[in-house]
Amino acid sequence: MRDHTVTGEQGGRARNLRSLMFMLSLTPCSLNSWKVPDISRRKTGKTLLILNWMASTVSLGKETLLEDGIPPAKKPRKLLPSLKTKKPQELVLVIGTGISAAVAPQVPALKSWKGLIQALLDAAIDFDLLEDEESKRFQKCLHEDKNLVHLAHDLIQKLSPRTSNVRSTFFKDCLYEVFDDLESKMEDSGKQLLQSVLHLMENGALVLTTNFDNLLELYAAHQGKHLESLDLTDEKKVLEWAQEKRKLSVLHIHGVYTNPSGIVLHPAGYQNVLRNTEVMREIQKLYENKSFLFLGCGWTVDDTTFQALFLEAVKHKSDLEHFMLVRRGDVDEFKKLRENMLDKGIKVISYGDEYTDLPEYFERLTSEIATRGRAGVPKEGQHLNGSAAACPEIKGCST
Repeated sequence: MRDHTVTGEQGGRARNLRSLMFMLSLTPCSLNSWKVPDISRRKTGKTLLILNWMASTVSLGKETLLEDGIPPAKKPRKLLPSLKTKKPQELVLVIGTGISAAVAPQVPALKSWKGLIQALLDAAIDFDLLEDEESKRFQKCLHEDKNLVHLAHDLIQKLSPRTSNVRSTFFKDCLYEVFDDLESKMEDSGKQLLQSVLHLMENGALVLTTNFDNLLELYAAHQGKHLESLDLTDEKKVLEWAQEKRKLSVLHIHGVYTNPSGIVLHPAGYQNVLRNTEVMREIQKLYENKSFLFLGCGWTVDDTTFQALFLEAVKHKSDLEHFMLVRRGDVDEFKKLRENMLDKGIKVISYGDEYTDLPEYFERLTSEIATRGRAGVPKEGQHLNGSAAACPEIKGCST
């Protein structure tokens, strides 16, 4: 591009421009509100180019001229006082599909129930496990979004037929095909998220997930740390997890793909836990006494398994304080979600306008919480869970 510096005979014109810029810097208005007929009417290419450049770099109010066309750095979003003053051991992290999708975005099965079912269907078709009519029926139901959990359950049953006392392993084959080589598909920004989760776990936070993948466990192993994967088929271990005796374990409430027999999509799959009053009492105490932090979850609280485990016994509790981090996105949808979740004792917090804002926001939040946990910062009027969570020196804390 040619150099459009104004020199020589154009010096007067340059002085006019400098004067205009000086006047603009003193007055909070835009170029568009100024009448500059003597300059703008001159059909000089260089002058118009400079005016266009000025219009693009001079902004309203308190903003300043940009230097070299570089926009100002984005201001970090503030951390909610009632959340950042928690200690790690007061938190239960709930990991949803949004986190897995951020860690390995190239794996469609991690993004949603629909993506997972489609991936399982594709694998089943590749292995000639479905007749054409069966395949078409499943595809039609998937396209129509007909009760995806029931659809997944039916597909699993189809891929796991019982012959006498032997259960086919085709479902296991399909799962391993879908989740093949996850470790190599993790992206750096996703690893940053997992590191933050692991950091809180090591400082006392519990972790449960609705996901079938073991991305967190894989990441931890790569860091030389062992995390155990739990599912609802092992009541003893679930009880110990709820009693905080297995803190470096991840509870997969729908199961994990490495143990296909523990996959739970239907209420019949976790009746053993629901009937165990000791286990259920300990699990529900967590929701009453700790703060759940939902990450990448969206509507996880509508998940039937999650509801049966945590929500049924605390429907009428008014002193719960839980948190959900979401992208602001559509304003109306955000407001609707916030209103809906407040009825369940959940504060919906925006980490930013873009999905890419989450890793940095969560890292700052994690650092703040972990620091308080190590320092053992006392909090005035602190309860493990409830509206008295400290907002020191701040009255009327709000979301």
